[in-house]
Amino acid sequence: MREILSQLENDRQRHFDELCDLLRIPSVSTDPKHKGEVQRCAQAVAARLERAGIRSEIHPTEGHPVVYGEWLEAQGKPTVLVYGHYDVQPPDPVELWTSPPFEPTVRAGQLYARGAADDKGQFFIHIAAAEAHLKTRGRLPLNLKFLLEGEEEIGSAHLEPFVQAHQKKLAADVVMVSDTPFFARGLPTICTGLRGLAYLELHMTGADRDLHSGTYGGAVRNPAEELARLIAQLKDDQGRILIPGFYDDVRPLSPREREEYARLPFDEAAYAADLGVEALHGENGYTTLERTSARPTLEVNGLLSGWTGEGSKTVLPSRAMAKISMRLVADQDPAQIAKLFTEHVSSLVPRGARLEVLNLHGGRPFLADSGHPAVQAAARALEQAFGKRPVFSREGGTIPIAASFRQHLGLNSIFMGIGVPDENLHAPDEHLDLENFYGGIRAAALFLQEYAG
Repeated sequence: MREILSQLENDRQRHFDELCDLLRIPSVSTDPKHKGEVQRCAQAVAARLERAGIRSEIHPTEGHPVVYGEWLEAQGKPTVLVYGHYDVQPPDPVELWTSPPFEPTVRAGQLYARGAADDKGQFFIHIAAAEAHLKTRGRLPLNLKFLLEGEEEIGSAHLEPFVQAHQKKLAADVVMVSDTPFFARGLPTICTGLRGLAYLELHMTGADRDLHSGTYGGAVRNPAEELARLIAQLKDDQGRILIPGFYDDVRPLSPREREEYARLPFDEAAYAADLGVEALHGENGYTTLERTSARPTLEVNGLLSGWTGEGSKTVLPSRAMAKISMRLVADQDPAQIAKLFTEHVSSLVPRGARLEVLNLHGGRPFLADSGHPAVQAAARALEQAFGKRPVFSREGGTIPIAASFRQHLGLNSIFMGIGVPDENLHAPDEHLDLENFYGGIRAAALFLQEYAG
């Protein structure tokens, strides 16, 4: 491996420049105005795979394209499927960025740009690692496939059908995903679990039009009040969700898992101070780390009703809307949770008001087999690359495709991310630690050798 690691060291500047080229492409998947840029980014990713020595294809979908790549000349060796996404979140509010979101800028060893950590910088490490093997040895130690999508930030609506339709093409021994952070700066981490998601929207309606609050106040139901009253009945004061059946399928944390959580370096007071709150709050009986990654939650993501502009307008609103997300854990089913939620909130609507419930999207939770040989190979690779044994922990977010890989391909997934906890994902000034980036390329190169062995 010495010659490969030496090659990576020589290519540091080129890798930085190539990542910046990808970051300059505003591949915002949710905005139709950027459809052409998303397509351009797919072409740039495919071209980068080809330059690395990996045959690539661009597959159109009904949404944004999927980029596929493969190198399959290691007969008798395992096959790794690398998953990532080249689409990014919108940069808004742009005025809060210190430097323009699509003009990569380095400050204090951090690369600032939309998509730097989520997920262009993270999937790029695997392309660079494969290239180093091919450049120095002329071959890879195992078979390698890439599946890079352009719709992760909008729910991956067309990826699961693609996976179902191309099961033979995507056949592998394990999936490698780099789209997660270190638990703390300087502490390499392998993520062993991801929460699922059920995301719904509520529309409460009263009268058939907005009314004068002086003339009609006290005569009809106020949808804003009724929706607020309904939301207040979804959780108790101890943070426990009150939807009947919600916890029925939750896989409890084992004593060993709780011991591992207790060993992680975490300062609750510093965490609260960083968030600007006087006290933390959540489900009673669990630590903050357990609540944010291994327990299900219900949160209000948005509320809208009545007059919200400048000045006063004494209106009794006709409608009120709320967006609500529920993060799920193994073995909860998002479709079943959405059904239970819908039944429960519908039972809370009084006469004189009407409720419409929209199920926007969801994703299954995922829990990895931490004893899988590829997971252990990743742990050895991270330790060699960063000089510190990695920790194992769960993540609070959702990557729905992981459950789909298990369901349709029968594959375990490894989450070997190189982000940092404070990288401002989905917010202004998103950034990637450059030492993590270069170390991640080393780890990805070492993983190929470790798992092949």
